[in-house]
Amino acid sequence: MNSLVDPWIPTLKDIQVAAYRIEGIVNRTPVMTSRSINDMTGGELYFKCENLQRVGAFKFRGATNAVLSLRDDEAVNGVATHSSGNHAQALALAARNRGIPAYIVMPKNSPKVKVEAVKSYGAQITFCEPTLEARESTLEKVVDHTGAHFVHPYDDPRIIAGQGTAALELIDEIDHLDIIMAPVGGGGLLSGTALAVKYVNKKTEVIAAEPLNADDAYRSFKSGKIIPSNNPDTIADGLKTSLGELNFGIIMKHVDDIVTVSEEGIVKAMRTIWERMKLIVEPSAAVPLGALLEGKLDVKGKKVGIILSGGNVDLDELPWRSNGFTTVMEQDFRY
Repeated sequence: MNSLVDPWIPTLKDIQVAAYRIEGIVNRTPVMTSRSINDMTGGELYFKCENLQRVGAFKFRGATNAVLSLRDDEAVNGVATHSSGNHAQALALAARNRGIPAYIVMPKNSPKVKVEAVKSYGAQITFCEPTLEARESTLEKVVDHTGAHFVHPYDDPRIIAGQGTAALELIDEIDHLDIIMAPVGGGGLLSGTALAVKYVNKKTEVIAAEPLNADDAYRSFKSGKIIPSNNPDTIADGLKTSLGELNFGIIMKHVDDIVTVSEEGIVKAMRTIWERMKLIVEPSAAVPLGALLEGKLDVKGKKVGIILSGGNVDLDELPWRSNGFTTVMEQDFRY
């Protein structure tokens, strides 16, 4: 199902207007560093903590911008979308803040923690099979039945402009970054980040990171055409979607490179952030650091901004728990 918004490329002014529109509603998240992680990578890393954003992810930026951009006649029947979790939560809360209903189509294998969060924000959930085709066909039925306004999770200029505000804040706080990294799934965060960065300083490189087991964006970037995601098997559940058309065009023009990381690398990076920075992040958020720890990008002597995309993780399903083994960290949590 295509977005109901005519595609356009957000300008710097669009991103700045989005920042003004969502100010006071969306958190201006902190930027944090870790000496030990800097020592591991040889770079000077600055983490933009969108895991501390409302709903626990950057998605609240784009969803809030999109919902507040709607005319009254567009918003009267509410909003609808399909999402495995973070966009669902974000749109549900943004809709509640405006006082309109939200209808969310979620794959039946969505993380429990995200399903419960969507329910808590008052959205009506319709479950479907975990395929893009099922998500889109189910959503089409929901929109036909409710008359709700479709807000695409990533292939929407209002979403892209909203997501770009995170990078705008990072650039405003940390001068002269050599590289800014973001994970890539559908491309909403990456395309918004790339636009914000390149509008402000074309010399700053924008590098995306993606799970090796869900490397459709990497392969699309290298081939110059969208290669759909085909049954990806990765712990980074937020990065399983295929690139959007609008996102892909922006990425091809403004992103400098895409690198991949193994599943083991994602888990190692996630645990490193938990242990060294005392920050709860979900697997998707750990992907950029995972790529650095695997040596996929040389950042020695460079200033690197990394957007920690989210922190919505099921604490009963931590990825380093296996065979009944309890880590020292888990023992610390217990007492």
